[in-house]
Amino acid sequence: MRQLLAATALAVLATATSAAPPALTPAQRDATHAMFEHIINTPTVIGRHKVPEMAQYVADQFTAGGFPAADVHVVPYHTESATTGADETAAVIVRWRAAGTPKAKPILLMGHMDVVEAKREDSTTDPFVMTERDGYYYGRGTIDMKDGITAITQAMVNLRKAGFKPKRDIVVLFTGDEETNGIGARKGASEWLDLLGHPEYGLNADGGGGGFNVDGTPAGFAMQTAEKTFAGYTFTVRNRGGHSSKPRKDNAIYSLAHALDKLEAYRFTPKLNETTRAYFTAKAAMDKGPLGDAMRRWLANPNDGEAADIIEASESEVGLTRTRCVPTRLFGGHADNALPQLATAMVNCRIFPGEDPNAVKAELEKVVNDPTVVVTRNDDYVASLASPLRPDVTAAFTNAVHALHPGMPIFPEMSTGASDARPFRVAGIPVYGTNGAWVQVPTDFRAHGKDERIPIQSLYDNVVHWQIMLRDLAGK
Repeated sequence: MRQLLAATALAVLATATSAAPPALTPAQRDATHAMFEHIINTPTVIGRHKVPEMAQYVADQFTAGGFPAADVHVVPYHTESATTGADETAAVIVRWRAAGTPKAKPILLMGHMDVVEAKREDSTTDPFVMTERDGYYYGRGTIDMKDGITAITQAMVNLRKAGFKPKRDIVVLFTGDEETNGIGARKGASEWLDLLGHPEYGLNADGGGGGFNVDGTPAGFAMQTAEKTFAGYTFTVRNRGGHSSKPRKDNAIYSLAHALDKLEAYRFTPKLNETTRAYFTAKAAMDKGPLGDAMRRWLANPNDGEAADIIEASESEVGLTRTRCVPTRLFGGHADNALPQLATAMVNCRIFPGEDPNAVKAELEKVVNDPTVVVTRNDDYVASLASPLRPDVTAAFTNAVHALHPGMPIFPEMSTGASDARPFRVAGIPVYGTNGAWVQVPTDFRAHGKDERIPIQSLYDNVVHWQIMLRDLAGK
């Protein structure tokens, strides 16, 4: 079992046990609840200037828990948003030093404190007031991802109070702008590396996790070992324009629309890497229907594009077989009675790990195949890289999941979204999404959406999950 994912990375079912799963003490539950409520009630949205306040509060929890003030840092920095402009934010960096001279480099624990905006009228509860209802905690950030901030902090405080002494340093980095610019993560992977002790690898609470189906059966737990590269492109068409009473064939909006039609119909070449092969191997073993058949076909023959297309058409698996690009914003024209002189579309791509965004730009130009449509890049992001499936990390994640959820299937995962892990992976520091929160699938997939929530027990299980993993990875 401890070699789960090390080679073929097949899903594993643990032997059921009658022993009660580990749990927090009443005092630990109370402390966890108090911290979670406080930070949910702090609206850490860019432009509201509340991230530094939350950062100081989190830092205070570490010092109150016995961590030396000299090893707890609130690091201010600037970020900005297209809608709110420049904003002051902050990161929290904490170092739990091992005694003596550790034989291994530090383990980095990661997360972000900022959340996306939410309007009161869009939800049934106030998004920035934690509400307990029907076995859930509701509020912005309950899943993305103040549960992870709380779980890591409380796990470290609990372990320290229990007398645990790590044999290697444990370093925390909580950033303040993952939902916007990710500047904190880029600083962490570059200018803050000395403060972070040049970690061997990272464990990201903004990734991983699991769930149960509506009927109560296990849906599985995922450990995130790869994520797609976020990249933005603009399709631009310029035209001499003219009077709308004299329409011509060379219309900027028509040209742009034809280009987007081609993009809609185009499919990038499907690909497998170590993570996705292991993921689809595990999922195929769980799915005996047509979707599972398509997975088995594609695994047997990676050139079977039809099978990959069937997988890609599934809402649960979309984005996992290849690079995907989609238009997200449109602009065109300048007057109701004039032919358009300018039409643009913003195209967002989520690129398969290892693919160069510049190569995707060239491929988009071939897809459009129209010299009047100019394709440009909107950012300078480089390709995200997949992290190797480390036996020690996967074993610790497996041990923690099965301690709380015996028999739960586990598999690696490639995220279609992006996180603070990307700049660390690019810098050669592998990162693993290993959060232990669980939800009901798919009804609780509400990050960035209406009525974001987390099952109450999931929050407390997550603290235990991190305690088990840290004991395994830093105590041996």
